[in-house]
Amino acid sequence: MRLNISMPRPLQELARASFRCSGCASICAAPPSDWRCPRCGELLELTRPANWLPGSPSDWKEKWWNRRLSHLLQDQSGVWRFREAIWGGEACGAPVTLCEGNAPLYNAPRCAAWAGLENLQAKHLGMNPTGSFKDGGMTVAVSHAHALGAKIVACASTGNTSASMAGYCARAGLKCLVLVPAGKTSSSKLAQALDFGAVVCEVRTDFDGCVRLLAEVANQAGVYVVNSVNPFRLEGQKTAALEILETFGWDAPDHVLVPGGNLANASALGKGFLEMHERSLVASVPKISIVQAAGANPLVRSLRESGGRELQPLQAETLATAIRIGNPASWKRAVRVLERTGGACLDVEDWEIAEAKAQIGREGIGCEPASAAVLAGARKLASQGFIKAGERVVMILTGHALKDPDFVLRYHSGELRNLAGAPPRGSDPIEAVASQILRKLEQHA
Repeated sequence: MRLNISMPRPLQELARASFRCSGCASICAAPPSDWRCPRCGELLELTRPANWLPGSPSDWKEKWWNRRLSHLLQDQSGVWRFREAIWGGEACGAPVTLCEGNAPLYNAPRCAAWAGLENLQAKHLGMNPTGSFKDGGMTVAVSHAHALGAKIVACASTGNTSASMAGYCARAGLKCLVLVPAGKTSSSKLAQALDFGAVVCEVRTDFDGCVRLLAEVANQAGVYVVNSVNPFRLEGQKTAALEILETFGWDAPDHVLVPGGNLANASALGKGFLEMHERSLVASVPKISIVQAAGANPLVRSLRESGGRELQPLQAETLATAIRIGNPASWKRAVRVLERTGGACLDVEDWEIAEAKAQIGREGIGCEPASAAVLAGARKLASQGFIKAGERVVMILTGHALKDPDFVLRYHSGELRNLAGAPPRGSDPIEAVASQILRKLEQHA
């Protein structure tokens, strides 16, 4: 089923011949509901006009920066203030926004020392309105759905996508459908989707099974799918790369590390950095490296076994639920980003993720487990010499600490003692006696 929806005149040009297959390069005038090429099944990408982003690079930098002083709603968004760089963004009209973006970039000296580095910073996309990086892309996708007149918006999710979609659909007054794997989604993320009024279906399958089921539902019901296969998602998510460049004075860092689940975020960030380089807004691009959990590492295996030419889906299993994906939709895009930026792809064990998460917490920075994979990865890459000690490194934190508080409590109570390489700091109840409190303070000196 195609998205043959009657649309306002400003959107007609956007819908006509705007989608190009990332595989066979054919043009698709009306995208199917699963956002895949009708000829070869590869993902669709938004095309760009020949005069894309005309004018002086310095003028664009100044214009985007000055919008931070504006009181207009779209300028208060760290996504929409870069709207000229979002293909199709201006055609969406008034955006559906929760003032997403403008995420903080924190110095992380303790994490740097632990990883064997000198200059390590954390771009915390978990500080977005619904607590994850998904908001950067969801504001554009839901704005597009709203402008098209879509009646139902839907996604399959491990949790963050559903929370983000539900929040933006609530803002837009759109009905939304969520499919999540039963018993494998953080209660905090599930609570968000329910609170925002989504129709939530917990399905007895894994994330990849939810994706297959959603494709069937979308084909029969004609719902608008906002999973990461949706090219508008990448247009919004790539603006985090522009924020990083802006913070660095448009002098790109040496490395950017991204957690690897469905691999759209690495693809989007790569798209942002590479487009700014092609448009001469920045002289170089960082090496983008992808870190997966060892129990959910299909891209690592693909690169090792076939050089990234083929990917075999696997049954994913990791406590880092946000990246527990065995058949990532954007893997080919991610391979291209790795090749074009010279980045690495590696995996880390769950106990390494748990240790890294505790280190990030001691910086006063909270993140969900999947985010902490990047610090564990940075430590490995530094020990291997891939990252040099003095190079500037940015790790992307994708989700807020409160996305999965159960993991934190299990780690620090000792329940994950056998998982982690070092005994965690326990939180067993003690008697109401001052001497016991003083003894515990001494233990943690």
